[in-house]
Amino acid sequence: MESIELVLAMLLAVVASGYLVRVLPFSLPLPLVQIALGAAITGVLHHGVTLDPDVFFLLFLPPLLFLDGWRIPKRGLLHDRGTILELALALGLVVFTVLGAGFLIHWLVPAMPLAVAFALAAIVSPTDPVAVSSIAARVPIPARLMHILEGESLLNDASGLVCFRFAVAAAMTGSFSLLSASLTFLWVALGGLGIGVLFTLAVSVVQQWLSRRFGQESGSPILVSLLIPFGAYMAAEVVEASGILAAVAAGITMGYVELSGRALANTRVQRSAVWATVQFSLNGIVFVLLGEQLPHILQGAMASVAQGGRASPWWLLVYVLVISVSLAVLRYVWVQVSLRLSRWHARRRGEDRPKPDWRLVMATSLAGVRGAITLAGVLTLPMVLPDGTPFPTRDLAIFLATAVILISLVAASAGLPVLLKNLEMPPETMEAQEENRARHEAATQGIAAIEKAQQGLLQKAPAAEADIYTHAATRVIALYKRRLNDAGEDGVDPAQLRKSDAAERTLRLAGLQAERAEIFNLARHFRISDETSRKLVREIDLAESRYR
Repeated sequence: MESIELVLAMLLAVVASGYLVRVLPFSLPLPLVQIALGAAITGVLHHGVTLDPDVFFLLFLPPLLFLDGWRIPKRGLLHDRGTILELALALGLVVFTVLGAGFLIHWLVPAMPLAVAFALAAIVSPTDPVAVSSIAARVPIPARLMHILEGESLLNDASGLVCFRFAVAAAMTGSFSLLSASLTFLWVALGGLGIGVLFTLAVSVVQQWLSRRFGQESGSPILVSLLIPFGAYMAAEVVEASGILAAVAAGITMGYVELSGRALANTRVQRSAVWATVQFSLNGIVFVLLGEQLPHILQGAMASVAQGGRASPWWLLVYVLVISVSLAVLRYVWVQVSLRLSRWHARRRGEDRPKPDWRLVMATSLAGVRGAITLAGVLTLPMVLPDGTPFPTRDLAIFLATAVILISLVAASAGLPVLLKNLEMPPETMEAQEENRARHEAATQGIAAIEKAQQGLLQKAPAAEADIYTHAATRVIALYKRRLNDAGEDGVDPAQLRKSDAAERTLRLAGLQAERAEIFNLARHFRISDETSRKLVREIDLAESRYR
């Protein structure tokens, strides 16, 4: 019963954090509020969670990595793959960070074994696009920069976690062979990626066959999508490949499976809402759980500092600041050197590549925000070594990773708006032009399909009902033709069209809100049934979501 109460309290804390961060008169990063609420839970309930690192890893990381792979903009990733790979942000920066920060941490904290220092450096190397996106809500970040950051995050989440597991294995066994690790890495990486792709494709094919043959419940595809990351992860772990890479590959593959368009519209709407809830809950619970564990972790971190010959607990603050600054410097140096090499190679190929704005370079460096992946990973550090002794400096490593996350969040929250303020953005972006072209082509195909369907209906319908189908088709086609006319008015100022769209959106929203209010009024007075009310309100809600 106590465990159920604790889980419910943590979920309630996640909900409350979303409101508190908006109610507070000053701006605070959401994770900081969630950590504080987690600590409050410990004070109220007086009992905590005993973490099983393997179970924790399985429950939290596969769905988060899967969702990153699923939702990342594929075209942006492919379009900017040269920049991402040339900068080597996805792998080179991780290795650079592990080596540079690992040796620094071991020198700074002599009580921490070198393997544990490498593990800590590896787990703080992945960045979090969710955190950057939340900051971007307050200041426009160029779309291409966001694509690069998202692509980097997707790939270095996987590479950082793989390096983390190698470092933990070295700490557990007390030995490390570069040759053996390199060969193992090839199988771990290739096997994990292959299993993630094949598992997702196999599940999708089987699900589609069963749906065509026997039909399906509306919730089945949603539940299957929730189970895929766990299945891919566990299948890879069985053959000693990387479950982490399998989850990422499964997410990317799921994005391409979606392009088949076989999922029902209603399923896509509901599934999007379910996954948004899962993402918010898992990210929040990770930080709330940290807050619940924080008092014990802080005591262990202070004990580790004392064992290293540092009498004052203020050395913890020194460690955190030095590590955070070193991570920022390593990232800035890597970005600068990589960009110079990239421009040098471009000049050798005869390309004229302009020097990027210094603010974008600084923003790329500052946007290395750590988040839930880092925290979820570091909390999976083993409790004990194979001989039964406590894992060395485990609490100190968790504390330092937590502090690095918070400092990176605060620094980006304060720095990115300043760096990107008043950044000149093109008035008509490539994305807007693509959207207009896609709308035009889709509307053209829509009109052709309507006319074809109209002919089929007229052939089957009695002559007396011909006018009904003709008038219905005329009304629907008129909507599509209006869209075509709007998209094709080259002589009209795009700014005027946007103003017209905004005015139309305001008017449509006003009408939809009035419709919904009247439906609710009719239901309250028992003039329509609950079933009718829910059906009509859902139609209105879906229409409103388009204009929102």
